[in-house]
Amino acid sequence: MCQLLRQQGAVPVRFPVIRICPLEDTRPLKAALARLKDYDWVVFTSVNGVRIVLSEVRGQWPNSLKVAAIGPATCHALQMQGLRVDYMPSEYRAERISDGIDQGRVLLLRAQGARPALRQILRARGLHAKEVSVYYAANVQPPAAAFDALQAGVDAVTFTSGSTVHSYAQLCGNRTWGAAVVCIGPVTASAASALGFTVHGVAAEYTIDGVIESLKGLYATR
Repeated sequence: MCQLLRQQGAVPVRFPVIRICPLEDTRPLKAALARLKDYDWVVFTSVNGVRIVLSEVRGQWPNSLKVAAIGPATCHALQMQGLRVDYMPSEYRAERISDGIDQGRVLLLRAQGARPALRQILRARGLHAKEVSVYYAANVQPPAAAFDALQAGVDAVTFTSGSTVHSYAQLCGNRTWGAAVVCIGPVTASAASALGFTVHGVAAEYTIDGVIESLKGLYATR
């Protein structure tokens, strides 16, 4: 993202608010991965999930198991590991994954504390959907220089997940010191609005490239 911003002539300021962490208790994950052959579909909703899961599976992947990915970055990460992606929704959000899964047993490999909407939709259709946590997002404290840059004045603050919104809010409330708020998609924007942020831009495509395009559109009108 920083590279793309620089290519557009912007100056990125890194303000990390979460860190991806392995689970303390990995027994449920290991147990689910040991029984992959019992499932018809496995669903990945992040690149982080792909990286952690495939490091655990180590190539032992059932040929009959179909794979769904939430969006192009997750899809690409799977393909780079040699896996075929059978379904990716046209709208990159968890609920839309259900559009491509109409039967079978489904394993949802997700972040701890992920929204339950996808599981609820699949179960409402009568499918067996088991959700297993793969990792969790821990709050972190940005370096002092990042706080100084934010308070000195930036043009935009970007949020790329609901967890980044919540962690930022714990640090700064809903203050952005005059900066516009741009979100990667409607779910993230809803989380921001619920915490009192005024959202100025939402990516049309829920990817980092989409965030860049939203920023370009926002500042083309200013």
